[in-house]
Amino acid sequence: MPGENLSRDEARARAELLSVDGYDIFLDLRSATMESDGTGARTFRSVTTIRFRASDAGPETETFVDLVAPEVTAVTLNGESLDPAAVFDGARVTLTGLRAENVLVVDAQCAYSRTGEGMHRFVDPEDGEVYLYTQYEPADARRVFANFEQPDLKSPFRFEVAAPEGWTVWSNGAGSRGDDGVWRFEETAPISTYITAVVAGPYHYETDLYTRTFDDGETVEIPLGAMCRKGLAKHFDADDVFLVTKQGLDFFHDHFDYPYPFGKYDQAFVPEYNIGAMENPGCVTFREEFVFRGKVTQAAFERRANVILHEMAHMWFGDLVTMRWWDDLWLKESFADFMGSFCLVEATRFTNGWVTFANNRKAWAYRADQLPSTHPVTADIRDLEDAKLNFDGITYAKGASVLKQLVAYAGRDAFLEGARQYFKRHAYGNTSLGDLLSVLEETSGRDMKAWSRSWLETSGVNALTPRVTYDAGDRITELAVLQEGEHLRPHRAAVGLYRIEGADLVRYARADVDVTGPRTVVEELAGLEKPALVLVNDDDLTYCKIRFDQGSLDTLRGHLGDITDPLARALCWTALWNLTRDALVPARDFVKLVLDFAGRESDVGVLQMVHAWARTALVHYAAPEWREEGGRLLSTGALRELRLAEPGSQHQLTWARYFAESATTDADLQLLQGLLEGSAKIDGLDVDQELRWAFLEPLTAAGVADEAVINAELSRDDTASGRRHQVRCLAARPSAAVKDQAWVQVVESDVLSNALVEATISGFAQASQRELIAPYASKYFEAIGRIWTERSIQIGMDVVKGLYPSLQDNPGTLAATDEWLESHSSAPPALRRLVLESRDDLARALRAQSCDAGA
Repeated sequence: MPGENLSRDEARARAELLSVDGYDIFLDLRSATMESDGTGARTFRSVTTIRFRASDAGPETETFVDLVAPEVTAVTLNGESLDPAAVFDGARVTLTGLRAENVLVVDAQCAYSRTGEGMHRFVDPEDGEVYLYTQYEPADARRVFANFEQPDLKSPFRFEVAAPEGWTVWSNGAGSRGDDGVWRFEETAPISTYITAVVAGPYHYETDLYTRTFDDGETVEIPLGAMCRKGLAKHFDADDVFLVTKQGLDFFHDHFDYPYPFGKYDQAFVPEYNIGAMENPGCVTFREEFVFRGKVTQAAFERRANVILHEMAHMWFGDLVTMRWWDDLWLKESFADFMGSFCLVEATRFTNGWVTFANNRKAWAYRADQLPSTHPVTADIRDLEDAKLNFDGITYAKGASVLKQLVAYAGRDAFLEGARQYFKRHAYGNTSLGDLLSVLEETSGRDMKAWSRSWLETSGVNALTPRVTYDAGDRITELAVLQEGEHLRPHRAAVGLYRIEGADLVRYARADVDVTGPRTVVEELAGLEKPALVLVNDDDLTYCKIRFDQGSLDTLRGHLGDITDPLARALCWTALWNLTRDALVPARDFVKLVLDFAGRESDVGVLQMVHAWARTALVHYAAPEWREEGGRLLSTGALRELRLAEPGSQHQLTWARYFAESATTDADLQLLQGLLEGSAKIDGLDVDQELRWAFLEPLTAAGVADEAVINAELSRDDTASGRRHQVRCLAARPSAAVKDQAWVQVVESDVLSNALVEATISGFAQASQRELIAPYASKYFEAIGRIWTERSIQIGMDVVKGLYPSLQDNPGTLAATDEWLESHSSAPPALRRLVLESRDDLARALRAQSCDAGA
């Protein structure tokens, strides 16, 4: 990534100097279907015309345009040709002698991408068709066209695209193909470079129409489109995508009082996508895994709906009104994360969305907020590498949690009215923290600056613990909430009291309380009968780690599954997991809770999280000498629940997948093999193609299935998804030669696409093969500096995080990490951050193992 960074100071200086009037961009993508040296097309022509003004014109006035391209063939500034070799350094085009009004034309050969950054090119192994799409955030539009790559230099864009015959092309605006074969698109409203988009290829495309009549009698029609590769068309449930889309548009129109501002609404499900989705206005892109090839649970449909609504919220928070610089990334991501769940619960069939938010999204935030790289929600983003790494659990899930608490603090009506005023004042502009706080202060009457200092401008998570005393008659004399943490904050929280009634654990009292300082007494609950469970942060109003008094913890050990309220039960699961992560509860105790109560968990999304936590507990937090026993217990429990689950149910499917993940004994592997071959049956379990791959991976990792079996499975499923599964299974085989080959393909070569890099890393690191991959720990520290320098930031992140030797969980690995950090103090901060985070995870694992060994 040499020379490709952009600092905040550079961006500020450029924004003070320039304003942009418009872009005209021509992309010639006809080369996409051409072959070159057997590896596919390498470049395409990109011609960009930028009209911009300079506030300080003169012969010495200098600026630069961003462009990452193999070659620039011509540069013209205000009619004067410039020597590309003199002005282009591979990442920037230097411009000198600006006028008050300027026209720049850059003619370049840009590279097709195989890393999911810029113009990604994918060849479908199923039919040989080529598919293209763009992905830019935070700063990869410069890989496709010359531009001023920063969010506060907004401008209208006009795209023209020449594409192969038979292709369709989409962009942000509506477009059509001319008689000359060129697709031309309507000019956009002023938007930032990172949310422009082009999708091109022989995609399967379905359409619908959203119609809405507003109170003033005006009727709005929004054309809807949804697309995927032709090979996925038979699996594509576009009707459900359109249903959620219409429900979201209704909700946001009702609450934002600002009509959707970008014309059409296309949604493209694209291959080898690095992230969940991207909010390009009028042309949203999603990872194609949201087109389900096999049977999935309702949790999968809920996740997809949440992502659809998250991206839709961005049309207002992020696209219409955009942060000035990446410091205020939260102004779009926190709001979209919160509004996505808010809309999900109130406008769709997924009415338990807040349970998923509490159990899944906040778990991501709690982990991120305890890493050494934790940061305030409003972060200090020095440059683009910082920005890339700040799409994290704090910016998304903690920020959303804080907003959820803000709604409780300021009131729902005041919050939504603040949003409406924010859109109207800043439409098509850029903002920072103060702009939002000012409107919220007006609409709520609250001191938003004090709230911001506590919640947005400090880092870390508080722990809230109940402290209860009783009289001789077992009545509460005092219930206090103790707050711990580096920064004590005001929490609007609820405290719930639960008792056992028959076979159920139910709430019989609840009190709202403003927790302030280290100790807050909840006077309302004094005099009530002794509870079996005290649940601080009942109903999940605030952002905190929940702790328990000893009596409550004892109750959960025996009655966790008896809690009737799904949200309360999810909160308890999360709290117990946090205790395990913090080495306050032994990992084997958490495994026992899973064995005792996971089978009774009604919310399948919570169950899937519990399964993931149980695996982490066994692989990373359990004492090494107990792992074998713990693995047998989990696989036995998983098989028991699989056989007990209702035939054909989503719980049966969830337990089948978990059984495959936890299978350890010869009998387990024989059953998986039998299910694959058809010689074994479990009533109601449909072993479809996706489940076949899930069963095959543990068989390959154990050495039961060899390369011939893997390739035979690929012959059944020679698709893009099948190729990824095949690569993962091949890398999972227990062979030194296999591991060496996988390492070379990822670390020493760039032949693999981003999706196959991810699959290879996933197969390489098997918990059952610690000794086999131990030699790669030292190789990792030798390689990561070079990887970070030579490869794209996305691949660099994948390798540095994915190949960290976390399975070599011993003090020696910790010491090796410290040695690298000490000897590479001048390494790029983003690289050091990734290594520091992995070190922290390992140190946490060693503390948890010590706790478990003492159990």
